[in-house]
Amino acid sequence: MSLDSTGTVTPYSPSDELAGTIPLPPSLAAYADEPERLPTDEVIVNMGPSHPAMHGTVRIVARLDGELIKDADVQVGYLHRGFEKECEAATYTQIFPYVDRLNYVSAMLNNVGYAMAVEKLLGITDRIPERAEYIRVIVGELSRISDHLTCIVASLAELGGLTTFFWGNRAREHVWELLEDVSGARLTYSYCRIGGVAWDLTPDFADKARVKLTKIADYVADVRKLVERNRIFLDRMEGVGVISKEDAISYGFTGPCLRACGVAYDVRKDHPYSVYDHFDFDVPIAHGGDNLARYLVRIEEIYQSMSIIEQALAQIPPGPIIMDDPAIALPAKREVYNTIEGMIAHFKHIMEGIRVPPGEAYSYTEAANGELGFFIVSDGTGRPYKCRCRPPCFYITSALRDMILGANVADVVPIFGSINMIGGECDR
Repeated sequence: MSLDSTGTVTPYSPSDELAGTIPLPPSLAAYADEPERLPTDEVIVNMGPSHPAMHGTVRIVARLDGELIKDADVQVGYLHRGFEKECEAATYTQIFPYVDRLNYVSAMLNNVGYAMAVEKLLGITDRIPERAEYIRVIVGELSRISDHLTCIVASLAELGGLTTFFWGNRAREHVWELLEDVSGARLTYSYCRIGGVAWDLTPDFADKARVKLTKIADYVADVRKLVERNRIFLDRMEGVGVISKEDAISYGFTGPCLRACGVAYDVRKDHPYSVYDHFDFDVPIAHGGDNLARYLVRIEEIYQSMSIIEQALAQIPPGPIIMDDPAIALPAKREVYNTIEGMIAHFKHIMEGIRVPPGEAYSYTEAANGELGFFIVSDGTGRPYKCRCRPPCFYITSALRDMILGANVADVVPIFGSINMIGGECDR
């Protein structure tokens, strides 16, 4: 500010320097006629890994010009668990708790994907009881709903939408209660078995599921009413974090992030597995390739998953839930505790492992974030020689740099949230 001869205080404005009121320093004199060319100092800022928005597992070294991101180095690996190496020291049955923790938000889908890979290597895909296949679909789609709800409402909370976070978590609670009824656990389950599943559905499961699906739909509708016409939400999501269809394909995108770019690829439709060819459902797509498109695809996929569950409950046949082959199927707990045959079979499964013929197989499924694949190499022993996981998150995260270049610092949070990077899956 300055004081004139009358004693009036005039507030200081940076433009005063360029206007000549205050002499410019020699280093800036060349820009007096072109203020838009004034040089600025770029700064390096670390975002994460110890930051809630980075999930504690990702570090972004950003080069900023003011609030603008000029360059970024996205670094993963802060939660590397050595999943693939651990599998070499575990029997095929003991690996189920490990795959639970790859994507701990939709662990059932990881259970199913791994079980299918081992079954393919054993050559028993067509021997899995049909009821077990229906149960796998039901619990898998419930997990998909849980995953999408977590992604959507956690991202909204990071934008300030705390009410939607509470509503979405109440909807997810209904999902977890259903999965708890089936498996006895709420987050990580170890429910699937090679050859089927561990336990049958409870007698009242179908009636309870229909009631809870209605409640989930009501909560999702409430969330949509609160945000989809909200100016702040639209400004933070629409046209932000854009990636083209060509770039998404080039990076190896699958799942909701690819479908948000207009590509209708879904493993359940394009390469049907289990009993997915028995159901009528659509593959939602959007064409923006931005945060809003990814949000809309996940919202619609929740409805599609609920439709698949309702159809599965109506069609599910009676019958066994695991194949009758002691050399492959883990015995039920009641047999382990009450019969010598069951105890010995359990001991051999856990300590020696299923004797899988030498060979290799790749099996892939549609997980919540995209194509989840397992490549297993067997050397004929009870432990895999190699178990390689193809996590959808890793390929999507590799494009994060391109998605945040040119954006503002504040845009990093919703962009990162919209790709739904799960640390355990990415840093397996």
